[in-house]
Amino acid sequence: MPEKIVFAPCLIDSHCFIDVRTPLEFEDDHIPGAYNVPLLSNEERVEIGTIYKQIGPIEARRRGLELTCSRFYDMVDQIITLSAGRPIIVYCWRGGLRSHSVATLVETCGTHAVQLVGGYKSFRAHVSEYFDLCDFKSPLLVMHGMTGTGKTTFINGLDRAKWATIDLEGVACHRGSAFGALGLQQIITQKHFETILWDTFRRLPVDRPIVLEGESQRIGKYSLPGRLYQKMAESCKIWCYACLETRVIRLTQEYACLEYKDEMREALERIRKKLGGIRHAELRDMIEGWNVAGVARGLIEGYYDKMYYKHRPWTPDLELDLEDFGSAESMLEKFWNART
Repeated sequence: MPEKIVFAPCLIDSHCFIDVRTPLEFEDDHIPGAYNVPLLSNEERVEIGTIYKQIGPIEARRRGLELTCSRFYDMVDQIITLSAGRPIIVYCWRGGLRSHSVATLVETCGTHAVQLVGGYKSFRAHVSEYFDLCDFKSPLLVMHGMTGTGKTTFINGLDRAKWATIDLEGVACHRGSAFGALGLQQIITQKHFETILWDTFRRLPVDRPIVLEGESQRIGKYSLPGRLYQKMAESCKIWCYACLETRVIRLTQEYACLEYKDEMREALERIRKKLGGIRHAELRDMIEGWNVAGVARGLIEGYYDKMYYKHRPWTPDLELDLEDFGSAESMLEKFWNART
């Protein structure tokens, strides 16, 4: 009988997690760093489930044994190789027969392995509770500002010896604006987005403030989990600004990739009604002529500044000039040192 272990975040850094669920289950979401060594294929799991419901558990187990016994040696060999000497934790959906069977096999072959209590569901419950509480050990500094001010670039360039940073848009693979999907794809599930975000928070040092960008409740197709949006609204708020010309230059640098042209056309169509016919036609012609600076300026003046932060029901704790990132970081550091 394999030993059982309760999930704790620190185990990710010291143990080798083996996920024996199907590839589809693994793709939906999994523990960070886990390896997928499926006991059953996607189709086999459907078949076993059907037998279980229509005939009963005994026949389902017998059919499962028939399907899997020929692959036991290869599975154990793969697991031992992947573990590279680390302690092995095996898990399935809810800590049931699949993980028990594989952990027993590994143990039988002379390598210690333990079974995760509650399986993936216990990990998922931990992630959900983490964002329901949002009881971070470090304070949040939330950077707000109009599109094109360079907030994401500024955050990613901060001195890591002084600041902990999270690039929410990078995790979500979306820039959070009408044209935010250019060159990016949101291919993972909502659950896996939350897992990656949880792991990003988990890895941050706890002796410095966390700097991240203010976002809406949704970034593209993903929703911020739990109380994170509310926690950000309750935290220290920084208003970032830059002049129009600087914003045009920064947006142009971000958009000026010819392979984005078709996506830009599609994005423009999605906001056609909000732009109005005349402005939409002007921007469409600029895209066709590949006048990216003109598109950037037109979007800032005719869309972004009218749609985003139109009503700001709060007063910022600091207004930060992002014309020069180095000077802005010095100003932010001075502000935070005075505050603490």
